Amino acid sequence: MPVVGVTEDEVKRTILGVWRIEQPRLITSLSRMLRDVPLAEDLTQEALIAALEHWPLSGVPEKPGAWLMATAKRRALDHVRRNRMLTGKHGMLAHDLVREQETMPDFDSALDDDIGDELLRLIFTACHPLLSREARAALALRMICGLTTEEIARAFLQAEATIAQRIVRAKRTLSESGLAYETPRGAALSERLASVLEVAYLIFNEGYTAASGDEWLRPQLCNEALRIGRVLSSIAPHEPEAHGLLALMEFNASRMAARTDAAGEPILLMDQNRALWDRLQIRRGQLALARARELGGAGGFYALQAAIAACHAEADTPDATDWRRIAALYGDLAALLDSPVIELNRAVAIGMAEGPVAALAIVDGLADEPALKAYHLLPSVRGDLLHRLSRFAEAHAAFEAAAALAGNAREREFLKRRAAVAARAAQDHGQS
Repeated sequence: MPVVGVTEDEVKRTILGVWRIEQPRLITSLSRMLRDVPLAEDLTQEALIAALEHWPLSGVPEKPGAWLMATAKRRALDHVRRNRMLTGKHGMLAHDLVREQETMPDFDSALDDDIGDELLRLIFTACHPLLSREARAALALRMICGLTTEEIARAFLQAEATIAQRIVRAKRTLSESGLAYETPRGAALSERLASVLEVAYLIFNEGYTAASGDEWLRPQLCNEALRIGRVLSSIAPHEPEAHGLLALMEFNASRMAARTDAAGEPILLMDQNRALWDRLQIRRGQLALARARELGGAGGFYALQAAIAACHAEADTPDATDWRRIAALYGDLAALLDSPVIELNRAVAIGMAEGPVAALAIVDGLADEPALKAYHLLPSVRGDLLHRLSRFAEAHAAFEAAAALAGNAREREFLKRRAAVAARAAQDHGQS
């Protein structure tokens, strides 16, 4: 019987919300037991399916995370029992799991595992050099952050099918290679560090501006990325990019409280109440950026972005912001990495430093970039520049195009409101 007073859709939204929070715990816990990361991911997916089958009928359990953990462990136990006759190793694992099942079922303790180190270990496993750079990040985002294939595709500006194939191949490689489930040391750590930093960076970005869903911010992801960044800077203290990334995340996270209103609606940087910015977090960002520079990493990918974020963090008002320096820093970034997204961001800074005409020329030059065809911020930036030039009818069309491409519901509504404002201005000025 369905739960009275609660629709099936409401229960499913609750399940997916719980799932996003609990998935990393489930995968890390099962990975530690099974020493097989892809298998752990498959079994946690089975727990999700079980929840989707049962909760709409029985209601959401009092401790949904514990329910998922217990279900995933039962699936693991069933799997090991099916295979324990094959090898002595499986038999030992089964014995351990049976004992654990017998001494459980303390569901709360199952959630109190030392997930911190385990999560980092899982990230390093997913970032093994056997996998391509793109596959490492996609796999980690899938397993650790619970992002859907669609969300990961948006983050990479890639087709969903491409990302799906990438994840499948990566999981197969991990399963067939028998890789150790561990945090590497020494040279091996340095070898994988760049990929791990990239994963933390993508996790933070997804939390800072969600690619899809109903909420624009996902603070839990930002906090998790920050925690990973702090751990990485401590275990790799002489790696400037580890400090650069930490600085970038600290600066950006300092603005979290000002990025949405009480209803969760987005507030643009220029309109934010800067009194809400976290000054202690800005100070931590400054210290981390200084450390990156001391280590000779001022020109690194993350340190340059942190320097840009510092320009915003240290300005009392939008007008006091050093936009020319920001434009120059984006120029340095573009020299480091040929990216149309960086060029679009540089255009925004130039628009503030030199005016919208100069910026619009850059933005229009990006119109045919294949990677930006489905990138909603390209028409969004164009709409903003056209609005500032009083070309309201064109701005309206640009904002409508941006809204159609936006995957996040809050952002889509925000862009529609901007389109409506531009439409009214066009009408007032006799533009068609």
